[in-house]
Parts: sequence; C-alpha cells; structure tokens
Amino acid sequence: MRKVKKKTEEKTDKPHHVQPQPQHQKQQNHEEEFDMSEIFIHQLIHTIEYVLGTVSNTASYLRLWALSLAHAQLSEVFYAKTIKSSLHGTGGLYIIESVLTCFLFLMFTLGVLMMMDVLECFLHALRLHWVEFQNKFYYADGIDFEPFSYGAAIKET
Repeated sequence: MRKVKKKTEEKTDKPHHVQPQPQHQKQQNHEEEFDMSEIFIHQLIHTIEYVLGTVSNTASYLRLWALSLAHAQLSEVFYAKTIKSSLHGTGGLYIIESVLTCFLFLMFTLGVLMMMDVLECFLHALRLHWVEFQNKFYYADGIDFEPFSYGAAIKET
C-alpha cells in the first residue's frame, strides 16, 4: 500500500504566566505516516457491523411479529373452543354452559394471552434498550459517563 505523509502541528498547553513565544517557535512540524490500508480495514469492519446489525434488527422485529401472530391464533382457538362451541345450546343448561364457557375463556385469555402480551412488551423494551441503543448511540471509547446535574450546570455558569 502507498503511504502518504501528513504534517501536523503540535500544540502544548502552557500556564498563563509564561511569556508567549513567537508563532514560528510554537509550531513544530512532525511527519506522521498515513496508511490507507488501516482506513480500509476500519471501514470494512464498520460495514460488516452495519450489515450484521441490520440482520439482527430484522430478526428481532420478526420475533415480535411471531409473538403477535401466536397471540392472534391462540385467541381465535380459545374463542372457538369455549364461547363459540357453546352458542348452539338450548334450554336451562344453556345459561349455565354459557357462563362456564365465558369464565373459561376469560381464564385462558388472562392466563395465557396476557402473559404472552407481557412477554412481548418486555422483549420489545429489552430489544430497544440493548439492540437499538447499543448499536446506534453507545460507543465504548473510554469516556466516563457524567449524568446531567442542574447543580453542576449552575456552578459552571
């Protein structure tokens, strides 16, 4: 690979009581090697991470969609096996059978379907925090986290 040399200026932080030096003495030219292969590899890694992240996000949404479909199908089965099957009755036993099947439908719905809904909401929240947030906004680059504080903001001004 071809190496390109780039000039950089070195800046030093000096205390305020030091006499300023002329501009030509402050700047020192250094030659730094610029390797195009490093940038190519770095961009290739980012491209692979992006593609894998896109596939991961799609799979995660498909998981939520599958839970949604399972919820709809189970709801239809519970309705067909309890309330719909008791709609063809007649007589005094019909009232008792209707109340019992409605109670069973409510128990199945609350027991199974509501727990699936809670699981679906939990998975979606977890997905948003760990998959979306970590991929887009979080960089482990060594900068300490400083939470926002109104007191610190007032002291700075």
